[in-house]
Amino acid sequence: MTGTVYKSTGSWYFVKDTLGNFHQCRIKGKFRIKGIKSTNPIAVGDKVQFDIEKKGDEETGVIKKILDRENFIVRKSVNLSKQTHIIAANIDQVFLLITINNPPTFTTFIDRFLVSARAYRIDVILVFNKIDAYEIEERAEILYLKDIYEAIGYRCVEVSATEQKNVATIKEMMQDKTSMFVGHSGVGKTTLVNAIEPSLDLKTKEISDQHKQGQHTTTFAEMFDLSFDARIIDTPGIKGFGVVDMDKYELGDYFPEFFALKQDCKFNNCIHLKEPHCAVKEALENEEISWSRYKSYLQIIEGEEETEHFRTDIWDEEDND
Repeated sequence: MTGTVYKSTGSWYFVKDTLGNFHQCRIKGKFRIKGIKSTNPIAVGDKVQFDIEKKGDEETGVIKKILDRENFIVRKSVNLSKQTHIIAANIDQVFLLITINNPPTFTTFIDRFLVSARAYRIDVILVFNKIDAYEIEERAEILYLKDIYEAIGYRCVEVSATEQKNVATIKEMMQDKTSMFVGHSGVGKTTLVNAIEPSLDLKTKEISDQHKQGQHTTTFAEMFDLSFDARIIDTPGIKGFGVVDMDKYELGDYFPEFFALKQDCKFNNCIHLKEPHCAVKEALENEEISWSRYKSYLQIIEGEEETEHFRTDIWDEEDND
């Protein structure tokens, strides 16, 4: 039988077959996928082949094969730096939810996610959530970030799930597609999913006042069929995003504003660090490229772990040497 993985708990997989029936499945043996050392060999969204085994009145599915993936989103495991975690597979698009505070989303996190998604040919829409809760300065910060990302080709949408602002726009973009919602804990993923499809009635929790961080409401990634011919993958909150195995000579290709200038660099293998006559560095000095984006690039190419780009960085670009 063939089906799609809708939920994974780490040891059990809930698979929907081609007739629309769900089966609780497990795996036999170890799966190795193109050399990827992953903590979860099978991810939500995977197409799989499985058999049904019967023991008395009980039926259990046994996954035999993972079919070729169109794409997937992968990151370094939090406590196992040499291993990776596949968040989901076979995705049409990702909605990356961003909040300015409660909790803050930093540009390093945004850029790392965008790089990985671009490497695996997945479209990303930036969703600035909770816009009903922001003061004037925070609204100005959203507009500044939108200017950065819209200028390099990313669509940005301002949303308030509680006030239904642009929720219809998100639904329209999701039509006939499999969409993944991702972001830090507390950015409002589950609230937005409930606004899009109230019948799901997913559980939400309040932001922690002490630490200004979201409470984890989603433990495992899970896909849902929606009433308007769309599918959504709700994911656990991600604290950080470790970029996996990115070649330093290819990294710039996943920054669209760098890639557009690559042909103007003096050297074909320019990595935009200290090379002479680098078009990217020249554009940076001319303020044609965002300093926050370049800082993210440096952090990745130098193999540094993700750190917080304090939001004030985006206001201080012209002060950098």
